[in-house]
Amino acid sequence: MRTTRTARRALATRTSTRTTRTVAVAIVAAGAVTLAGCGGSDDGKGTDTDTPASKAPAATVQLPKLDGEKIEVAAVWTGPEQENFTKVLKEFEKRTGASVTFVPAQDPIVNFLGTKIAGGSPPDVAMLPQVGAIQQAVAKKWAKPVGAEAKAQLAKNYDQGWQDLGAVDGTQYGVYFKAANKSLVWYNNAAFENAGAAVPKTWKDFLTTAETISASGVTPVSVAGADGWTLTDWFENVYLSQAGPEKYDQLAQHKIKWTDGSVRDALTTLGELFGKPALIAGGADGALQTEYPASVTQTFTGGDQPKGAMVFEGDFVGVNIGQTEAKIGTDAKVFPFPAVGPDAPVVTGGDAAVALKDSKGAQALLTFLASPDAAKIWAESGGFLSPNKGLDVAAYPNDVQRDIAKALIAAGDDFRFDMSDQMPQSFGGTPGKGEWKALQDFLKNPKDVAGAQRKLESDAAKAYKS
Repeated sequence: MRTTRTARRALATRTSTRTTRTVAVAIVAAGAVTLAGCGGSDDGKGTDTDTPASKAPAATVQLPKLDGEKIEVAAVWTGPEQENFTKVLKEFEKRTGASVTFVPAQDPIVNFLGTKIAGGSPPDVAMLPQVGAIQQAVAKKWAKPVGAEAKAQLAKNYDQGWQDLGAVDGTQYGVYFKAANKSLVWYNNAAFENAGAAVPKTWKDFLTTAETISASGVTPVSVAGADGWTLTDWFENVYLSQAGPEKYDQLAQHKIKWTDGSVRDALTTLGELFGKPALIAGGADGALQTEYPASVTQTFTGGDQPKGAMVFEGDFVGVNIGQTEAKIGTDAKVFPFPAVGPDAPVVTGGDAAVALKDSKGAQALLTFLASPDAAKIWAESGGFLSPNKGLDVAAYPNDVQRDIAKALIAAGDDFRFDMSDQMPQSFGGTPGKGEWKALQDFLKNPKDVAGAQRKLESDAAKAYKS
């Protein structure tokens, strides 16, 4: 939670729409693209004919010897994401001699960390998925500044925008290790072909495609309504494309109210989908009981008769597809989130490493995570994008993934970060509260746009004052 106005960084105020166009072009360049490596798995289901880098290059960063030192790292990652991050930690162990333990955390992670700290057992490092969580950790005096070695890696490998996202009042606290393109719609290719459905480019086309698929006997859209964060991503993509980047920045900082007409318009647009239960797997009630992993797997099981033909979320969806029998690139394909306004939206997110102990091991891990060496390990495993411009894009498993990564790096400071992650965590990042709960209520009753706006504004006003 951002507790002071001076701590409320609005990196987005310095950005433009260039990333929106650049990243969308990179995706569209491959047509209805097949992010064949995003769900890379050991059985090869998530691979294509592209050949990733096969040999690890010489180390680009020197790390201290930490024989016998024990380090704990907390993160909310589970399943394949946890497994892939563990590979990164294993390499750190190999290079330093330290012993690293992954500590599973729960959302909101700041509350989880508060309990650990109160009990006298904070982890050495935490992976924080919201800018607001970094601000709150600093305000509570939990976070330790980034050391000289890690700062050197950041200066070398990161554009200023990504560094600023991890800084508070000019002091660096966070190292953004993992980024995400949260503006993608994945689809069951067999269901599309069976329905004769076309890949949409605009929101109007998207609704037409949904109706076409519905007429074929398959429910078109799988929505993870049980996880409020996915609903914030739905809203942000519609809002960015329809209202534009300036309004997006203003709403992210609460410089305009949630009762603003631009919010009404975005919710009304979203209601064009949410207000038609036949277009959503399980209807609103079913969606509200569907967690994110299930929203993906139910889209890519059942052949051409899945529970849902499309599922919206980021590049990391490929990891969950890898847990099904579907092959990415043939059974599972992806297209950019459709344009509601003049430009298709691109919303990015990210996870930052923050030291909670001022120890040699914690600082060494931050240094490693800021290096291309660490990013390369997860990049090769799939389901990962790095803001590290020192990472050779050959590490990514296929051309489309490389194009998305290139566009992210080429954008420099010009990008739009996930709006809810810029907000106080009590409003934008807490299950069952704030924006998450208000949008779940909206999914259940999308006709009540004004009521949703009033609730959003009431909760936002309280969070920004605290």
